[in-house]
Amino acid sequence: MTAVLGVLRTPRPGLYLACLAFAALTVVVAVAAPWLAPHDPNATDLGAALAGPGPGHLLGADTAGRDTLSRLIAGTSTSLLGPLAVVVFSTVAGVLVGVAAGWLGGWPDSLLSRAAELLLAFPALLVAIMFVALYGEGVAAPVIALSLAYLPYVSRLARNLTLSERQRPYLAAYRVQGFSGLTICLRHLIPNIAPVVLAQSSVNFGYALLDLSALSYLGLGMPPLTPTWGSMINDGQSALLQGEPLSAILPCAAIVLTVVAFNVVAEHWADRVSRRRA
Repeated sequence: MTAVLGVLRTPRPGLYLACLAFAALTVVVAVAAPWLAPHDPNATDLGAALAGPGPGHLLGADTAGRDTLSRLIAGTSTSLLGPLAVVVFSTVAGVLVGVAAGWLGGWPDSLLSRAAELLLAFPALLVAIMFVALYGEGVAAPVIALSLAYLPYVSRLARNLTLSERQRPYLAAYRVQGFSGLTICLRHLIPNIAPVVLAQSSVNFGYALLDLSALSYLGLGMPPLTPTWGSMINDGQSALLQGEPLSAILPCAAIVLTVVAFNVVAEHWADRVSRRRA
């Protein structure tokens, strides 16, 4: 996956537009999933188990006779909500920590930086598994764990941007006028570094999607009856061995295409922001 993303990061306007369109379509499907799904994603029909594509099930059915298309559509919503929460929480907390470290300097900077480095020592997926083991199933535990795991990447970026930005004359002018450091950071510094942070944080979305899908595949995190792309891959393994690969291949394709699309779009935005600041 990393090698594929490295190749796709080469600037290609056509590729960017295609990925932007696919990402937008994915968001629309996630929002409108309850109205787009032709069947109840959890409705079982043993008579249609492992049915191939046809009028009743456009993309076939899994081993329990559940409609693959409906589960794929419903899984779009559940599979995107978790990564979005991870990106929001890690970005907000990371910006606050990074700006505080870069602005205050001294021992607060050292303390916050060492804490961020400590979090970097633990793989994100391992932290998420530990949280699920401690707090049980549900989306909250893996989201909190991954938010903590991704926080250091955002905080380091925010810290470096703050160290660079605080040397600019406009911030010195605000300090001379008597504005407090908190006011300067909230009203002027954070808005100025926000485009770079958001562009880079958007890249985390795809990786958070991969991590949460891996947890779902392992049967951790989301409740068993909640359709997610990761759990669909797990459910489709037996169908794959019986010669009906769609119920396993389609969620795999959905994950890969979504991660690639969001990462290409995020990389494009990050490059545009970097060129503007140069």
